[in-house]
Amino acid sequence: MTKTVITYGTFDMFHIGHLNLLRRLAEMGDCLVVGISTDEFNTLKGKRTLIPFEHRAEIVRSLRYVDQVIPETDWEQKIQDIQRYSVDTFAIGDDWKGHFDFLSPHCEVVYLPRTDGVSTTQLKRSLNPFYSVSRDELMNAFDVLDTLRKDFG
Repeated sequence: MTKTVITYGTFDMFHIGHLNLLRRLAEMGDCLVVGISTDEFNTLKGKRTLIPFEHRAEIVRSLRYVDQVIPETDWEQKIQDIQRYSVDTFAIGDDWKGHFDFLSPHCEVVYLPRTDGVSTTQLKRSLNPFYSVSRDELMNAFDVLDTLRKDFG
């Protein structure tokens, strides 16, 4: 009998923590379904993504650990998805511990430890100084770099 595992996430700025999570989830069953939050749903959650939904979905879909990618469009779809895909286990990072216990009448609920030292939030925070640079300043910096390349090239 096939054991199906499902998870959900934004998977923006795909990193080793995402890969580790998906690898561990794939090891828990025979089929891994991944719900990727759409850009519209992320906006409702107050999140801004750097990578568009279609690209994030394609990145995750291309991984050998993932059998199917579905769009996550709202909080309420999880029970329907569990039924639709005959899910045995819902699993997600332990930063969500307790948030999805309401799914336990429908399937096993598992919270997995995160990969130490890496998170999308940390990556975005490290990019914040670049967000404050104006387009004109950025274009000027590229012009300077191009001049230097010509001078030393």
